[in-house]
Amino acid sequence: LIGNDAGFPWIGIGKFVCLERATHLLASHIGSNPTAGDLMNQGKLQVEFSPQGILVERIRSGGVGLNGFLTELSKGTQLEYDKPKVTIGAKEYIYEAPITGDVGIVYAKKADTFGNLIFDKTARNTNPYVAMASKVTIVEADEIVPMGELDPEEIVVPGIYVKYIVQSKGYNWKWVWETKDK
Repeated sequence: LIGNDAGFPWIGIGKFVCLERATHLLASHIGSNPTAGDLMNQGKLQVEFSPQGILVERIRSGGVGLNGFLTELSKGTQLEYDKPKVTIGAKEYIYEAPITGDVGIVYAKKADTFGNLIFDKTARNTNPYVAMASKVTIVEADEIVPMGELDPEEIVVPGIYVKYIVQSKGYNWKWVWETKDK
């Protein structure tokens, strides 16, 4: 399971973690989901931490067909794990492998029926790369419009990357906050 974080226990990726549906998690942090930390400490969830920028660049590399990249970030830290090193000239770099996935789930503000996507604010940070790096991309969209109704200048992800579109039902935040501790 790959995500920016471990999610909150009651929504999104957090539900998968809390239901123990994942044995491995690659994320930049897990602090917003205490269950992820508990499972990690019990040995039930193997967590690989990655700096957020490195994580996103690995996903982007997978989406655009690159064979990974070299970086000095994380050098000399525990985040190196057993990653391969490459020396160029007098500098040593860490090789970061590209990430692709079988299924990517993204959230968009608006989609047309062909799958062209528009994102709102920070949803542009990782959603486009996840869509590109996945064999099958499923989109939850706030609004679905007929093809041709989106302004081409606003489209961030072309529909060629999208397999399924699901109408968002939104979250009942009142219910979420009342039941999150149960």
